[in-house]
Amino acid sequence: MIVSLIAAVSADGKIAQSAEQSSLDWTSREDTRFFISKTKEIGTVVMGRKTFGTIGKPLKDRRTIVMSSRTGIEGVEWTSEPPADLVARLEREGVTRMALCGGAAIYDAFLSVGLVDELFLTVEPVLFGDGVPLFRNGARINLKLLETTKLGDSSVLLHYLLLK
Repeated sequence: MIVSLIAAVSADGKIAQSAEQSSLDWTSREDTRFFISKTKEIGTVVMGRKTFGTIGKPLKDRRTIVMSSRTGIEGVEWTSEPPADLVARLEREGVTRMALCGGAAIYDAFLSVGLVDELFLTVEPVLFGDGVPLFRNGARINLKLLETTKLGDSSVLLHYLLLK
C-alpha cells in the first residue's frame, strides 16, 4: 500500500494558525483543486475527527475514514484502530493507496511509525508565526524531492518521497 500525506502548509511550515481553523480559510483555489483531484485519484482518504469537523460531510467519490473513538455521520467510516492495523486491514480489503488528510495528530501517528511513503505539500504564501506544525514528533525524517509544480501565481506543490 502507498500511503500519501497531503497537506497545505504556510511558508513557515504550519498546517493551521489554530487547531479549529479550516485550511479553506487560507489556502488557494489551486490547492483545493489539487486536493480534490489527488484524493479522487487515490480513492481512500483518512483524517482525524477535528479535520473531518471542518469538512462536515463525506468526501464525494472517495472512501472517507475518520480516526476517532466516536462515531457520527452516515457515509463515513469511523475507526479507532492504530495506524498499522488500519493499513493492514485496508490492504486485506484490496486497497492499494491511501491519502492522509490531517490533522497534525494523524500525521504524527502515521509518520512516527514509518507508515508514510510520500508527501504532497502545497506551500502557501502566508506566515503564521504561531500555529499547528505539520509534524510534532521531533524525529528526523529524510525526504527526496521528486517534483515541484507551481500552483497559480503564488503557491508551490512539493512532492517528496520519504527515505526509509
